[in-house]
Amino acid sequence: METFQEHYDSLLEAIAKYTPNVDMERINRAVEYADKKHSNQKRKDGSPYIIHPLAVAQIVVESGLDTDSILGALLHDCIEDTDTNHDDISRLFGPTVADLVEGVTKLTRVEYSSLEEQQMENLRKMFMAMSKDIRVILIKIADRLHNTRTMQYQTPAKQISKSMETMDIYAPLAHRLGMQRIKWEMEDTSLMYLDPNGYKELMGYLDAHHSESEEFVQAIQDNISERLAEAGIHGSISGRVKHVYSIYRKMKSQNKSIDELYDLYAFRIIVDTIPDCYNVLGHIHDLYNIVPGRFKDYISTPKPNMYQSLHTTVIGRQGIPFEVQIRTWEMHETAEYGIAAHWKYKEGIAGRGDEKEFEWVRRLLENQQEVDAEDYIHSLKVDMFDDEVFVFTPKGKVISLPSGSTPIDFAYAIHSAIGNTMVGAKINNRIAPYDQRLKNGDICEVITSKSARGPSRDWLKVCKSNQARIKIKQWFKKERRDENIMHGKASFEGELRHMSIQPSVLWQDEELIALLLKRNSFDCLDDLFAAIGYGGLSSIKAVNRIRDDLVHANRTAKETAAREAAKEAARDSSGAPKDRHKDSGIIVDGVDSCMIKFSRCCTPVPGDDIVGFITKGNGVSIHRRDCVNVRSMADPQNAGRWVNVEWSGDSEKLFSTSLEVRTLDRTNMLLDLATVLSTSKVHVSEIVGKNLPDGKVLFTVTFEVNNVKGLESVLYRVRCISGVLDVQRGQQ
Repeated sequence: METFQEHYDSLLEAIAKYTPNVDMERINRAVEYADKKHSNQKRKDGSPYIIHPLAVAQIVVESGLDTDSILGALLHDCIEDTDTNHDDISRLFGPTVADLVEGVTKLTRVEYSSLEEQQMENLRKMFMAMSKDIRVILIKIADRLHNTRTMQYQTPAKQISKSMETMDIYAPLAHRLGMQRIKWEMEDTSLMYLDPNGYKELMGYLDAHHSESEEFVQAIQDNISERLAEAGIHGSISGRVKHVYSIYRKMKSQNKSIDELYDLYAFRIIVDTIPDCYNVLGHIHDLYNIVPGRFKDYISTPKPNMYQSLHTTVIGRQGIPFEVQIRTWEMHETAEYGIAAHWKYKEGIAGRGDEKEFEWVRRLLENQQEVDAEDYIHSLKVDMFDDEVFVFTPKGKVISLPSGSTPIDFAYAIHSAIGNTMVGAKINNRIAPYDQRLKNGDICEVITSKSARGPSRDWLKVCKSNQARIKIKQWFKKERRDENIMHGKASFEGELRHMSIQPSVLWQDEELIALLLKRNSFDCLDDLFAAIGYGGLSSIKAVNRIRDDLVHANRTAKETAAREAAKEAARDSSGAPKDRHKDSGIIVDGVDSCMIKFSRCCTPVPGDDIVGFITKGNGVSIHRRDCVNVRSMADPQNAGRWVNVEWSGDSEKLFSTSLEVRTLDRTNMLLDLATVLSTSKVHVSEIVGKNLPDGKVLFTVTFEVNNVKGLESVLYRVRCISGVLDVQRGQQ
């Protein structure tokens, strides 16, 4: 079992090696204080709890951080796991250290409706602290790294959940902070628990080929060293097999075995100056054959995490491709330690959160505003994913975007006002569609107009970056509330019908409505529909949060209807009078009792001239006399199956009917059509549009009315819409 003294001695050795100028008196006081506060606590392996803060502090020291960071690491669990509070730490170690500890501390005393919500609130709090002092996340990453190293003591379920969280959030965070060594270790260790068989197979292959890999690496190193010595260039050369998760991810994404992978080896050349970097690049391309399209210059165009290096992939005489990275010593420090490396080169950076390198932290804070918790967790994977594309503005400014981004993402990355007034885009001085994917080195120009009507909802399906998606949703939320409510309600009711539940089951149950609002955290239905309409909440999630209650209510409604039907049938068989026309609204000539069915081909409504057709097994089918199917069935052999029918005149039920609307293909035609239907106060069940060969659009609208008078009113209003060419009753 590990002991306190072993870890304390290891910490002192790391301090002497990496940060010899720290305040040892304060550090020793913090060690004593943490040891005392955690004295009654044990780790999962039975060791004293203080070993964990000591190990986290050592990782912080190895990253080259300052005294306050080390103190924050030593005390990082005191507020969460002991009776210590912010004021205690502030009084003993200073307000800066107290703020660091508070920033790392989880929100453990607050109740949340879901695991995703709790996770989002913890991250939100951490990012807010990061925006004030980036060292918060450096300590948190060190904390997670040590927990990852000791994962073997957790339960299998905990191993999987923690490893997934590490892969989804903390490894990408380490990447965005430029801490590559920590990122690699987190990924490799997490993979060991997430896919133990795949990890074991991959490690077995690497172990089996270890000797030949060593020979290959040594041969390449000797060859490059000899060339640089001849050229008089001083540099350090090292080679390695790429880390396990990197190989694993390539195998999965490319669907290849490890033998089929393109480049398993990476060589690093570190030189004194930037001119030496480009000089070395020339020698490498002279020594080996270049793989086209695999050269990247991150020196002239650094990554957002400050990473700088030249990357090229070449093929040696053995026919084996390998990657070569060329950088200076300062670039190497940044590549290894990222943001943390700046403590070695900059004075006074501690506590500053306003530097350009931290802009992405504020973007993460902006993007979480009023976003569904599960969507926010997912968006982090996009915002921090390590595949990026670098695009230039016409003035030469570099914009970093997620791979697969479009001009829409580019516009919103510049400013939300640019995106909201965007009417077109040029890529490399040529007009380009909104959905064209941007490539490294593209020059993108956004065309704007003061008369622009704002973003389209379709942009949400096109854009890649969460930043663009959030800003588009915010625009719709602010500018189009009434439209959002209409769209949101239609989407919500559509989801109910997808579950085979009529919306009336919900709307007639006030308790169920109250439960719906409570589970989705809204005060009224309009707010809920508006959120669905602008994309802040999906209708699927809103319905799923009361799915079991809806299913129960629907089952109860069906059972009630069945009982009422049985009672009605019993009253009829006993000889009691029954109005057979009340429910259907139809009187059938010469037939005492029969089943009535309204045809879907012509959708008759009260007031239409109708006729009945006796079907086989489905009673009398009611058609309009001008229905095409009436004419097609008017042959002698069917003469005896036609019966006279008429409307009873006292029905209050709604009848489904449809219109076919042929229109010009113009912007917002669907919105105008939906608005007219809404103001007509008819219940619309479906609007389907399709493009016609002549460049027009045909909308088929299905809705419910009481009679033909109400239908004609809708017909008149639809015909008045600008761009409507023709409106006809539906015929199938």
